Amino acid sequence: MPTSQTKVLKKPVCVLAGDIGGTKTRLGLFVAGKMRPVARVTAEFSSRDAGSLEVIIDQMIERYPEKIKTACFGIAGPVINGECRTTNLPWVVSEKKLHRRFGWQQVRLINDLGSTAMAIPLLNHREVKALNGTRIRKGQNIGLVAPGTGLGLALLVYADGRYRPVASEGGHAGFAPSDESETGLWQYLHARFGHVSAERVLSGQGLVNIYDWLKSTGDNAESSRVKKAMRASDAARVITEYAINGNDPLCQEALQRFCRIFGSVAGNLALTGVTTGGMFLGGGIPPKILPVLLAEDFMAAFIAKGRFEKFMKNIAVRVILNDRAALLGAAHCALSL
Repeated sequence: MPTSQTKVLKKPVCVLAGDIGGTKTRLGLFVAGKMRPVARVTAEFSSRDAGSLEVIIDQMIERYPEKIKTACFGIAGPVINGECRTTNLPWVVSEKKLHRRFGWQQVRLINDLGSTAMAIPLLNHREVKALNGTRIRKGQNIGLVAPGTGLGLALLVYADGRYRPVASEGGHAGFAPSDESETGLWQYLHARFGHVSAERVLSGQGLVNIYDWLKSTGDNAESSRVKKAMRASDAARVITEYAINGNDPLCQEALQRFCRIFGSVAGNLALTGVTTGGMFLGGGIPPKILPVLLAEDFMAAFIAKGRFEKFMKNIAVRVILNDRAALLGAAHCALSL
C-alpha cells in the first residue's frame, strides 16, 4: 500500500489511430508526448486482404492488447455523418458501428487527407524536403496534394488561432490540360473513361495512363525490357525506376509529364486556398520521385499561373518524407477527443 510520500504513477491514456488506405492499413497505439503524439507500437496490414476495418482492428487488439479510450481513423474516402463508403475498397465504415463493436468512449472518422493535414504543423525539418527556397509562414493557410493509390487534396485553414483541416474530394474534379499536348492526353483518356478526373493522371495508375498515352502516339516505342518488367511487377513502379535510372526514354517522358501535371494541380490548389502557409506534397509517390521533383518541371508548372506568377513564387513547397504523417495526424485527433 503506498505511503503518503509515494507517488502513484498513472498509466498514460492510450488511443488507437489508423491510416486506412486502398492498399494498406496502418494502426498504432499512441500516448501524448511533449510536442506531439508518441507511438507505443504500430503495425501494417493489407487492406485488400481484409473484409472490413473491424477485422483488422481485431487483429491489432489480439496482437497488442491494451485498454483503449478513444480512436480516430483517417480513411480514404468522403466521411459524411460519421460514415464512409471507401473509394478504393468495398467497405462501409461508421463511427456508430465501431463504437458498438469495441466500446470505446469516443471514435472519430476523418478523411485520410484531413489526418495528414493535421500532422503538418507537427512535422520537424528532417521530415520534409524543400523544393524551393521560400520560407514557411506560420498562421497562414496550408495546402496538401497527395498522389498514391488515388489522389487526395486538402486544406489546413488557419482561423481563431488554430488550424482546421478541410478535406475534399478534389482528386475527382476534372483534369484541366495546361498545353496542347495535354489536350491530346485528355482526349485519349476521355475516349477510355468518359469523365477525366485529376486522379486519372495523378496517381499510381495515372502514371501508367500517361505512359500508355505516350506509347499510343508512337513518338517513343515501348522497350521489350520495360514490357517484360511490367509483366512481373507493378507497372507504375517499373516506370518510375526506369525513368529515375535514365534507362528508358518513354518512362522518362511519362514521369516528367506526370511531374508537370503534379505542379499544375498543386498550383491550382494553392490559388484556391490561398496557401501562403505552404504547399505540401504527401502520399506514397512524392518521396519515391524526389529526384525528378527537384528538377525544374514541377516548380515551373507550379508557378505558371499568368499574372499570379509572383504570388506563386512566394509560396513554400515541401515534400513530406514521413510516411506515417496520416497516422500521426489521426493520433493527434484521437488525443484531442
